[in-house]
Amino acid sequence: MDFVISRRQMLKIAAGAGALTLAGCGTSGDDTATDAAPAEATGDVKELTFEPGKLTVATGNPAWEPWVMNDDPESGEGFEAAVIYALAEKMGFAKEDVVWTRTEFDEAFAPGQHDWDLNIQQVSINEDRKKAIDFSPAYFRPTQAVIVKKDSKYASATSCAELKDAVFAVMMGTTAIDYVKDIIKGGSDEGIDIFNNNSDAVAAVDNGQADCLVTDTPQCVYMVESEQLKNGVVMGQIPGTEDPDGLGITLAKDSPLTPFVTDAMNAILDDGTVDGLIEQWLASYTTDIPTLA
Repeated sequence: MDFVISRRQMLKIAAGAGALTLAGCGTSGDDTATDAAPAEATGDVKELTFEPGKLTVATGNPAWEPWVMNDDPESGEGFEAAVIYALAEKMGFAKEDVVWTRTEFDEAFAPGQHDWDLNIQQVSINEDRKKAIDFSPAYFRPTQAVIVKKDSKYASATSCAELKDAVFAVMMGTTAIDYVKDIIKGGSDEGIDIFNNNSDAVAAVDNGQADCLVTDTPQCVYMVESEQLKNGVVMGQIPGTEDPDGLGITLAKDSPLTPFVTDAMNAILDDGTVDGLIEQWLASYTTDIPTLA
């Protein structure tokens, strides 16, 4: 299987920077990709990064709270920014060695070479995406929620059935599209408007182009509390939308960094670091949110 890594990484491997045992993938009889045994983290991780000695991490453009506070990942404030710095430390990188860059959401799980090592922006782990990229172990399992304007005719709805005729704004490439289609629309695509990013989706609800917006519950709460959506309200969580596989950091397919990231993420999950960051940054965005019938 060919590696999908940067030219700089390929040169370093060819020069003997370290022996690597890389994760593989296979196919079952039904052509569904399956994971092979975990690869061993060997060699000097700092020699395997896009910029040697640095860990280049991509996030959204913009990056929303509470995942990244004030669109400033370098501050380490916000859940995903804090997770990255904890992960980087566990991998042996100092805070000043973490370099941030920006991408659109769909670039986080696009196949091919990248000018970043890791990408973190609430990407749900699923089998289709695993065919093109690698994932870290899951660091959070969000639900999806619905927000509307308080003066909307749908604002008093308490069930998914009452929203069947509403027009929904959702971001391209997100699981929100499938949840709205399957749970609220009964399998229909009608009344689902797809936007390049959540900023455009918010604008669509704000100007009346759409009735509702669906995205991760913490982000919905922030959009309302920060008045990104003026006069908005979180109607509730959509039942059955807790992400079964969770959110993962993405890497290029068969990246030599994957075993290092896997080991480091498992370590900060096991020692309670991630749970502590969830409590610090997400608790107020995930509790006391009603669930729609």
